[in-house]
Amino acid sequence: MFDRAERGDRAVILHPVFKLTGPDALDEFQELARSAGAEIAGVLTAPRDRPEARFYVGSGKIEELAGLVEESGADLVLVSQSLSAVQERNIEKVCQCRVLDRATLILDIFAQRAQSYEGKLQVELAQLRHLSTRLVRGWTHLERQKGGIGLRGPGETQLETDRRLIGVRIRQLRTRLEKVARQRDQSRRQRLRSRAPLLALVGYTNAGKSTLFNRLTGASVGVEDRLFATLDPTVRRMQDMHCGEVLLADTVGFVSDLPHELIAAFRATLQEAREADLLLHVVDMSDPYRVERQHDVDEVLETIGAGEIPVIRVYNKIDRAGQAVKLRRDEHGKPVSVSISARQGEGIDELREAISELLASERINRWIELEGKDGKLRAHLFELGVVSEERITENGSWMLHVDVPKETAERLARLPGNEGLKAREQILA
Repeated sequence: MFDRAERGDRAVILHPVFKLTGPDALDEFQELARSAGAEIAGVLTAPRDRPEARFYVGSGKIEELAGLVEESGADLVLVSQSLSAVQERNIEKVCQCRVLDRATLILDIFAQRAQSYEGKLQVELAQLRHLSTRLVRGWTHLERQKGGIGLRGPGETQLETDRRLIGVRIRQLRTRLEKVARQRDQSRRQRLRSRAPLLALVGYTNAGKSTLFNRLTGASVGVEDRLFATLDPTVRRMQDMHCGEVLLADTVGFVSDLPHELIAAFRATLQEAREADLLLHVVDMSDPYRVERQHDVDEVLETIGAGEIPVIRVYNKIDRAGQAVKLRRDEHGKPVSVSISARQGEGIDELREAISELLASERINRWIELEGKDGKLRAHLFELGVVSEERITENGSWMLHVDVPKETAERLARLPGNEGLKAREQILA
């Protein structure tokens, strides 16, 4: 056993390297460490063919790591891979200091940055889910039997008590988050009734999403040159759009190997991306590993169910990359990407034009006629908030003016029975 420091930001990094480990993985992890407030006192790389059960790396490397910790005066070891609870405990015993793996470090950054009530609840939920798998971390008091006092049941160990209390707290957090989610749903229904299309900014962390958000909306969201500067989603109206009112959401940035606990906990926050009519995928053109970053973001979008939403790639920071503004189209003439500089304002007009053009092609705006037997479809359209005007004809049928995303219309057309048939005839015709 050893005494863990109450706090300590001086850290040594252990970086296991495998054949498929990206060349930028160490740089990114060091940036994560700095974002968490760590002072990096040393780095030790450890080439591996596969993880080792006891320490993840070889015992020789762990002895070398312990020497580096002692020499540098570090009070923290950061490991760039995800460790099991046993591996974490074993490294702590040898190095005689705290050990945090990649997942725990990212959770700590999120805990520092969350500002909204919902964001704080989501972070705490993610931390508790992560902690619930790691309650064997070397505190011997967790193994002692202490029965019948306070909240503990007779014969209940401290470990069992901790697990039970964590379970109680997780259920409380889920209940509170469900309430917040219902409030969010009300806001979304209001947006649907306003018929304003929703865009969501997505991309790798620190790609410049918040800078672009401020440029497009005139907002003043905080902008910092660090990972995960934005955690809580913000929705604002875009200014001066030819296609009418458009709403833009700024979302949390993605990172490679994002802990599953965070993806699950932030599913409600990422709802903005899942329900968007169009995604703006912001890519840092000055990043030498931008192709790998794009792939990581695409993987997360698939995970949260946003993989089929239309996308415009926004290649940002062309001022750093020495490139010019450029709008690219596919073989059908639709905009697919725009090269811009959000900080300098270059290419913003071209991006607005591309958004307006694509939104117009992705929405259906027309009058449709429904008969009395079509009441179920009529009710469905009003529930979706896509009806802007209704008239009743002389023969008693309904004339509805609908403004509906094409993807929603196609979903309606797949409904069974007369409802889907009428949607195909009237909306998609």
